[in-house]
Amino acid sequence: MSLDDASEKPHDRLARVLADDMGRVNDLIRTRMASEHAPRIPEVTAHLVEAGGKRLRPMLTLAAARMCGYSGENHVKLAATVEFIHTATLLHDDVVDESAQRRGRPTANLLWDNKSSVLVGDYLFARSFQLMVETESLRVMDILSDASATIAEGEVLQLTAAQDLSTDEAIYLQVIRGKTAALFAAACEVGGVVAGVEEAKIAALRAYGDALGVSFQIVDDLLDYGGDTVATGKNIGDDFRERKLTLPVIKAVARADAEERAFWERVIEKGRQEDGDLEEALSLLDRHNAMDDTRAEALDWASKAKSALHELPEGEIRDMLVDLADFVVARVH
Repeated sequence: MSLDDASEKPHDRLARVLADDMGRVNDLIRTRMASEHAPRIPEVTAHLVEAGGKRLRPMLTLAAARMCGYSGENHVKLAATVEFIHTATLLHDDVVDESAQRRGRPTANLLWDNKSSVLVGDYLFARSFQLMVETESLRVMDILSDASATIAEGEVLQLTAAQDLSTDEAIYLQVIRGKTAALFAAACEVGGVVAGVEEAKIAALRAYGDALGVSFQIVDDLLDYGGDTVATGKNIGDDFRERKLTLPVIKAVARADAEERAFWERVIEKGRQEDGDLEEALSLLDRHNAMDDTRAEALDWASKAKSALHELPEGEIRDMLVDLADFVVARVH
């Protein structure tokens, strides 16, 4: 059955198979995001946590552990840890990006304020580390704390690289490997670690998560220039308005003539955007085949993710993870 014919999307099928574990993860998230002394904390976190996100990252942890034959309880704590880290970064990102919409709803910083978003994000990071400690695995703590540092590093690198036309594809890859792929990779890896499988399988899980995360972010950047606002929860051209130098634009800039480069310098580096500039940007992306070439790179990373799974036990969950890699790229046509 092809993805186009599927009545259920791969992440929905995965959610159904993992429903019992995911229910326990959601219960744990709700319990741990409570605060006896600061009611603002559950207000802000509930707004984001209950917004209907796919819970993709914690599902990867549960799927990895289940695929590797784990039968304990620590995978639930690790999945909640991963979701807390992710939610904390979203709260911080929306402040940094001055975003007004997330998952199709107003952002927490818009509904409350920047201070609340930053401080509640800090609280969730602290909660994630408490959960990690409860697993009593130094290796798990090492992996997830490394991922947290790498995410922050990727975000800071993006600050300096995003509006600099000298940013090339290698720097872009470094940014998205940090801000997105690091948590995908760690989410998969800790599932194998907690299951106690051999190193080759743990490395394969990490490679799958890394490649899936890179593909996911490249597609996300593509959708900003041609996605469905309802489906993505973002407005078309948000990255353009925020002057983010993502892969489609990097490719178009590399192929630009002097006049086109001057346009990119004005709208991205100098931030002097005028009516009609988004349409002109879309025209340049089309002229230089930047969208198609970017999608080809996303497909290549999805293929790498699927190849990594060959090391892992055959079965229903592995098949779903293969389909998930295909679906991530199928979001853009």
